[in-house]
Amino acid sequence: MATASSPDEINAERRKRVFLGSLPPDFLRISATSQQQQEAADQQTALALQQQLAEAPYTQNMTGRLNITVAQAKLVKNYGMTRMDPYVRLRVGHCVYETHTDPNGGKNPSWNKVVQCLLPQGVTSMYLEIYDECSFTMDELIAWAQVPIPQAVLAGETHEEWYPLNGKQGDGQEGMINLVLSYTKVPMNPYGMYAGGTMAPVMMVPSTAAPMYGMRPYTPVPVYTQPPVPVAPPPQLNEADLKQVEEMFPNMDKEVVKSVYEANRGNKDATVNSLLQMCE
Repeated sequence: MATASSPDEINAERRKRVFLGSLPPDFLRISATSQQQQEAADQQTALALQQQLAEAPYTQNMTGRLNITVAQAKLVKNYGMTRMDPYVRLRVGHCVYETHTDPNGGKNPSWNKVVQCLLPQGVTSMYLEIYDECSFTMDELIAWAQVPIPQAVLAGETHEEWYPLNGKQGDGQEGMINLVLSYTKVPMNPYGMYAGGTMAPVMMVPSTAAPMYGMRPYTPVPVYTQPPVPVAPPPQLNEADLKQVEEMFPNMDKEVVKSVYEANRGNKDATVNSLLQMCE
């Protein structure tokens, strides 16, 4: 006659049947493809270059500083099974800005994000898109609009308005977004120099294969200043730091790591932070 096992022995036997060993490092992780890693690296490079542009005192052909407060939106429909996580992507001239994501914002997201950008000559409107941030798929475009910059704003007034949004429901039928606009002029003397004697740098307008809403594809166009401004030498990259970063991210393609390292101009800490964001 077999003796009855104790509860501890029964539990131990059950554990042996369930746990077969240690879990692999990539358990329940979605491994990014080489193309996705390269796209993420390109995005980090674009953000780093735009940050360098934003830190420059002034830029050629800029008339003034435009302040845009993306306050909130009222959408007519929540797409998906759960509440949406909306964020706004805004384009002024050739510069693109994004707000933070409003988690579970649904049909009534709120951002209160202030964007400060230099307004190029001849730019009289801006383009915005509202996306639903998704975890395992591409972010879904919800609504979009072309917003004209009122002349009253360029004259120095602060302007608050609700603008209609286009989308799947039709033009002007996807809801409305609340923006607050203000403008400050940047004085420039007859010699092409802005206040403080700062000369604008030479810029290259990039090309794009997948333009934003309302943005036509274009080829690279050089924009020159007179007199020409000497180009700063490229940063000296530390091979030892690069090797350390590659060792910290062994599962990531070395070319991707190098691209992000160069985009951050050899800043090791900034590179690590950018790569950690790509791995999330």
